[in-house]
Amino acid sequence: MLEIQGLSKSYGKNLAVDNVSFTVPDGRVGILLGPNGAGKSTIIKSIAGLLRYRGAIRIEGIPSRNIEAKRIFAYVPEIPSMFDALTVREHVEYIRMAYGSSISDEEVEELLKEFEMEDKQDKLGNELSKGMMQKVSICCALAVKPKVILLDEPMVGLDPAAIKTLKEVVLKLRDQGVTVLISTHMLEMVEELWDIMFVMEKGHIIGSYNREDAQGKDLDELFFEMTGGEK
Repeated sequence: MLEIQGLSKSYGKNLAVDNVSFTVPDGRVGILLGPNGAGKSTIIKSIAGLLRYRGAIRIEGIPSRNIEAKRIFAYVPEIPSMFDALTVREHVEYIRMAYGSSISDEEVEELLKEFEMEDKQDKLGNELSKGMMQKVSICCALAVKPKVILLDEPMVGLDPAAIKTLKEVVLKLRDQGVTVLISTHMLEMVEELWDIMFVMEKGHIIGSYNREDAQGKDLDELFFEMTGGEK
């Protein structure tokens, strides 16, 4: 479970996020939506531990700053960053050792194969394309075997096959009881994934929907109804 309670963050006199609260339960996929400048990135970076903030963030009931919470939390940033001198396989091994992950060699091999990186294991970080770096970032996050995973615009830069694979992985994680939060503006990419949507505007959550209450409406239809815009 991911819990956000009373989260606020200011940059100087600019209040970027104002007293935001929401919860994504175990085994659910939450989608954080909103235009540029709405505060999504600030929330994402706060959850990931990259910003100081006021309020509380809990991972499986544990304060997110605690090492116990960090061990069961994974983050895929919008812009992947690789170590230039580490190979693809070494990136995954580094994460496995850093987190003390129980992932096996066979599972690592399967993960790399799933994202078509099996034959690129020996490529260095500075030899990878944007799309390949994104795949490595996803593989590293999954190698943690997280209870909660946060994905920030995860499909940007991926080819169609990798997007399909990532969607399948997200649904598999949900079935395993993992909490998933995806921040995106690409509504059509998460249409079949979402369980709960949260819409941000000017630093606030202006509304949310559970799929069960959506009455068969598409995600984009719900989003534009909530924001007063048009398709």
